[in-house]
Amino acid sequence: MKVYQSLTEHMLTVNMLLSVFFLPGDLTDYCYGGKPALNLTTPNNMEALTGSCLEIPCTYETDYATYDSSKTIYGVWLKGGAYFGANSRVIFHSSGSVNNYSLDLIGNLKEKNCTTLFPNLTTKHIDKYFFRVENGGYKATACADPLQITVKDSPWSPSINVPSDLKEHQSVTITCSAFTPCPHSPPELTWTLQQDSLRQTEENTDGTFTSKIQENITLSDTHDGYNICCSARYPVIGGSKTAGTEMTLSVSYAPRNTSASISPSGLVSAGRRVELSCSSRAKPPPRFTWFRNSKHGTFKVSVEKIYNFSVTDGGEFHCVAINHLGQQKSPVILVAIKDNRSSEFQILHILKILGIVLLCISIISFECWFRFSKKPKKETEEPTYVNSVMATTAS
Repeated sequence: MKVYQSLTEHMLTVNMLLSVFFLPGDLTDYCYGGKPALNLTTPNNMEALTGSCLEIPCTYETDYATYDSSKTIYGVWLKGGAYFGANSRVIFHSSGSVNNYSLDLIGNLKEKNCTTLFPNLTTKHIDKYFFRVENGGYKATACADPLQITVKDSPWSPSINVPSDLKEHQSVTITCSAFTPCPHSPPELTWTLQQDSLRQTEENTDGTFTSKIQENITLSDTHDGYNICCSARYPVIGGSKTAGTEMTLSVSYAPRNTSASISPSGLVSAGRRVELSCSSRAKPPPRFTWFRNSKHGTFKVSVEKIYNFSVTDGGEFHCVAINHLGQQKSPVILVAIKDNRSSEFQILHILKILGIVLLCISIISFECWFRFSKKPKKETEEPTYVNSVMATTAS
């Protein structure tokens, strides 16, 4: 009972002190119980970049009869972690009497628009802020709707948005977007797509802004694995700060470059096993079906990528690669059987020809030898000059 009496006396003391320091209808009248005299619509938390500005979207509502829009309306910003007291202080008054941070109230207070531009923020501006309206005898603070401002040194990475389940021949819009705390100084967006892409800054439903760059493209298989890089350069006092992000496209497409091969290649002996292999480029990976062409039509012979079989007779084969986006047929390959009887006949024919050639060479050689051996030898003639000499001497 004594504790309850002590608490009651303490609350009465606080209320008496508040009534001394604040006017009727002031902040203290509506921050403890009862209906708030001022309702503010603004984001609960906002981030800013060091050296840049921040636009605070702000509107307010009041149902109190003492509010009269025909009279002069003043907007006031308070900074501090408490609703009132030593930790809360006025940093801006639209009358011009106070403006510690060079704020600019760009909204029209007669239209209940309290949008405010906060320039050149630094980490010292991190705090909780409250908005207050003064209108003749009406004075109220939106103590139930504080705004927490956070200031960071690093910029926000942009985001790349593409539709899901991309397919070839599909026309899509690819968007790179970046958070824009200050639409008066938006980030400059660049990317690896067309540099003349559509650029714009859009207002979001909560009054904040987003900068975007967009490109419409018709997808093909060449876009699969394409890497998109996007960067956002934020202008700040004394320079700029840049952040980037990237995304790799995943595009599904029908089979491409379908081909068939045979091993071993060339003529194959009957009874020997051969291997037919089918290949194709597709996403998702395709299924394969083998067909054989004959004079009676085309027949399915296998549903595997590789078809092994023992050769009994020759024929034409082709494969087909299939996925849910389409199919493609390979060129025809020929399985040809080696004719062993024909080979033996050719060998015998060649041996006969060689035998005839050798026989002819032998006959010609013998004939030449025979003629040379039968040729008569010439008689050796005696020299006559000896007798001549002897005859001369006798005479």
